[in-house]
Amino acid sequence: MQPQVLIVGAGPTGLVLALALEKQEIPFRIIDQRSGPGEASRAMVVHARTLEFYQQFGIADSFVQRGIPMHTGQIMKNGKLKGTINFGDFGEEISPYPYVLSLPQDEHEALLIEHLDSKGIHVEWNTGLVSLQEGNEAVHAVTTRQGSEEKQAYAYVCGCDGAHSTVRKEMGLEFPGGTYEQMFFVADVGSKEPVTNVTMNFFEEGFCLVFPIRTSGQVRLIGLIPPKILNQGVPAELEPLIPYVERNTGVHIGQVNWYSTYKSHHRVCGHFRKGRIFIAGDAAHVHSPVGGQGMNTGIGDAVNLGWKLAAVLLDKAEAGILDSYETERIAFARTLVATTDRLFQSIVGGGIMTSLVQDMVIPHIVPLLLDVPPIRKMAFQRLSQTQIRYRDSMLSSGASGSVHGGDRLPWIQTAHGDNFKPLQSVDWQLHVYGQASQSLRRLSETTGIPLHEMGWTLSMKAAGMHPDSAFLVRPDGYVALAEPHQDTGAIQAYLNRFHIAPLTSEKS
Repeated sequence: MQPQVLIVGAGPTGLVLALALEKQEIPFRIIDQRSGPGEASRAMVVHARTLEFYQQFGIADSFVQRGIPMHTGQIMKNGKLKGTINFGDFGEEISPYPYVLSLPQDEHEALLIEHLDSKGIHVEWNTGLVSLQEGNEAVHAVTTRQGSEEKQAYAYVCGCDGAHSTVRKEMGLEFPGGTYEQMFFVADVGSKEPVTNVTMNFFEEGFCLVFPIRTSGQVRLIGLIPPKILNQGVPAELEPLIPYVERNTGVHIGQVNWYSTYKSHHRVCGHFRKGRIFIAGDAAHVHSPVGGQGMNTGIGDAVNLGWKLAAVLLDKAEAGILDSYETERIAFARTLVATTDRLFQSIVGGGIMTSLVQDMVIPHIVPLLLDVPPIRKMAFQRLSQTQIRYRDSMLSSGASGSVHGGDRLPWIQTAHGDNFKPLQSVDWQLHVYGQASQSLRRLSETTGIPLHEMGWTLSMKAAGMHPDSAFLVRPDGYVALAEPHQDTGAIQAYLNRFHIAPLTSEKS
């Protein structure tokens, strides 16, 4: 079948976009100029919102089994324990995944590729994008593989090809921002002693994070290369850094599996779309590694864009809904870059503020704050990306209690499980928390949008809901329309406005 979408780039963002399109049986190609999956990956954290998306795709369990939930984090300063941050299940009653999961990006990508392979979908490695030319009805792309060029037309092209994105350059878009002066290193090493906790090590020359990996005896190191070593040039191997790492982290390195260096950036593209061409992930925004937000943000981009492309290509929504991709995702990206930039500079920028953050704020004040339930909840929501909402989106309407159109559907445990189970359809649906009216039942039957009726519980009240409220839920688990009185006229008007129909109904 002729592919309708070209995905350029097979990192986590491109792979998740491929999963989203495969879910709706949209034919596509996914290409990458590399010879295979990356090894020198530096993303280690998988947040709750990402796992919730993976639950929708039916693959979350494999990631949880492969990763390590981070229950505690140790703060070290010059080799001495200064404090312990208790993560535990600090997102209880917020998400079915109430923790932070440690999983190396290379293993993460391997699981995504494995799932695509099981569906008969394979990444085309050693295949690069040469050029793009957009017409009225299609984008004409020239790709190359082993010196042979191919020209093909696609309805849409999605650039998930990283910070040096060819797609973004072909769109003629600038990538404003800057590059941090610090040089990072990342390495997978064998440890002679077991490492069970995530450790943040601060010392005079900088800092180094230590993450345990599921593989026995393996740890991942992410840190700053000290200026005295950089003065002799960027180390091509970990060897010059080993004494520095061992002295400052207590990890005794037995074997070096791989090592890489990099600089971090803070940039946001001015647009995420130009006609039929889109960018997502690092092609659209890059930021400091604080909070482990980068990879998770790219995955959020992919899920947001994927169902919208599918809906338009299946003629289950008007093409105008694609405008919402940029407006929904760019606002969060800008806020994230600004926030992580400030945090990063306060941690490693030097001076009195850095000393205060390293000596007092992180080891002493942060653990105390996280013991206060409201602050603990707020911290989880922000870190886990469950707080992301799109209230100003063209696709968001209405409010019921504290739940507004554009909010992530609150996770509720019900008498028969939870309200996230129906989201595995990755399709439009109606939820009622209480009792559904006959008119709402008839609307469900006539539109083909499934109705899920949840018996009222006190946990729903705690989540800010009102009894008998109805919610039209998007395929990505966000509330499109919140309707406190089950007004079927308002719901029908919303569906008519965007020409919404269930994605899984008979294909047009």
